[in-house]
Amino acid sequence: MARPRKPLLSRDRIVETAGALVDAEGLAALSTRRLAAELGVSGPSLYNHFRTKDEILDAIADAVSTKIDLSMFAETDGRDWRTALHDWAVSYRAALADHPHIVPVLAQGPGRRPAGLRVADAVFGAMVRAGWPPAQATSIGALMRYFVTGSALGSFARGFVDDETAYDPADYPHLGQAHLLAEHRQKVDERAFETGLRALLDGLRMQYETLARPAETESPAADAASGPDSSVSAEA
Repeated sequence: MARPRKPLLSRDRIVETAGALVDAEGLAALSTRRLAAELGVSGPSLYNHFRTKDEILDAIADAVSTKIDLSMFAETDGRDWRTALHDWAVSYRAALADHPHIVPVLAQGPGRRPAGLRVADAVFGAMVRAGWPPAQATSIGALMRYFVTGSALGSFARGFVDDETAYDPADYPHLGQAHLLAEHRQKVDERAFETGLRALLDGLRMQYETLARPAETESPAADAASGPDSSVSAEA
């Protein structure tokens, strides 16, 4: 039997081709018709592997999530929670920076995506093991996703044109060097990310230190006022 001229269609091949298309031209470029043409197959062939375009986008996003390093959250790793969060955030941003057009899909959360769920599970589990209450561990995971995906959605430095005449000192007295930002985009954006990340982690460390302090002793009057039916509200 003669070998097919093109590789047989598979989920991996569809995701790889669709991901390359999104990377090159953005989300708007992806359609089942365009993707089928890129693969050299008929449109209905795609539906043997994916029911909708959204499922393909989910698969692309999950493929990006597999590139995020989670080793720092292993119980045997030895890094403290703050260092682990820092190193993970750097890896997380690097994965997104390589595929910026898929970031809006990732920013919606993991949904049912396996790799995305493994990321969420690893972060939450590591924070709880470190002593964070579950509710705050959830908030930390959400906070980190907001920060990292937000930083990957756009470039601050790229928002300025490289034409110095665009920033007249009479109108913008403090933007005399703004036209140089685009030229140094990567350095400016990475430094901004690191500055924000360290500030965020320093704030979390201050909160964490309050968890380690022993609770103040209740006064006898307060003890007397608390009957057996008194209740304590739990943080959701």
